Amino acid sequence: MKDLLLHIYSYPDPTPPEAIDQAVRFAAAVGGHLTALAVQVNLQASSNYLASRLINLTAVCAEQEAKSLAACKSAVAVFEEKLATYKVTGGSLLTQADLYAVGSHVALHAQTRDLCLVPMVDGRDGQRAVTEAVVFGSGRPVLLFRPGKAELLGGGLSTVVVAWDGSPTAARALAAALPLLPKAKQVRVLTVLNEKAEARAGLGAEVVRHLGVHGVEAVADEVDAGNRKVGQVLSDYVAEHGSDLLVMGAYGRSRIQEFILGGATESLLANPRMPLLLAH
Repeated sequence: MKDLLLHIYSYPDPTPPEAIDQAVRFAAAVGGHLTALAVQVNLQASSNYLASRLINLTAVCAEQEAKSLAACKSAVAVFEEKLATYKVTGGSLLTQADLYAVGSHVALHAQTRDLCLVPMVDGRDGQRAVTEAVVFGSGRPVLLFRPGKAELLGGGLSTVVVAWDGSPTAARALAAALPLLPKAKQVRVLTVLNEKAEARAGLGAEVVRHLGVHGVEAVADEVDAGNRKVGQVLSDYVAEHGSDLLVMGAYGRSRIQEFILGGATESLLANPRMPLLLAH
């Protein structure tokens, strides 16, 4: 993965410096060129005489846009400092987008990148919407991480878990992750049984064979879902094996501006316990 994109969020809360630090260290570990995409939001004040008289809506929007721009510039300064510190090649793009079009704006830039890194600070922040837009709208993989909870390790990958159910979506995620897997100390291929009819015993063996051709040693494992939801099974498994990256297909479809997500995708996006490499 030579061409990486980092989305820097600026409103309402900016991307924290520790997220930028982790992203640059990750780029150093994989030998990638990293571009930071800092997006200033445009808040178009509606033409409303009463609102303008009562709260001066136009001035409020201008103030918030200035706040967003200042956050972008501050984050870019941190990013450029980290590039120099870790000796990573890269650059920054300072762009603008309407508040509710940030996701599609980032997805457009991600279309010509090997991987888009999206940090999350809180499950309720706008990065969730950006993640969904990039996963389902760019055709490229997304690496989601969360400083303090699902931290992106910059010193190399220890254990990578590949969620495998034999679907085209899982195959897309596997292919997207392939450049990273040789850098891991251990790769585990997990199939959750008795959750989907197509996820049957023995599926992981073919993935192990395929990875072996690429020089990646892997082990196949199977876990019965029992009464647990698949998202919980995956979370429990990666915690048990100390995984620092989960590779999985993202299931979902868009309805107007709302994304309807599959159960595991929804669960793990809402509360990521490890970095997620997602592809659709």
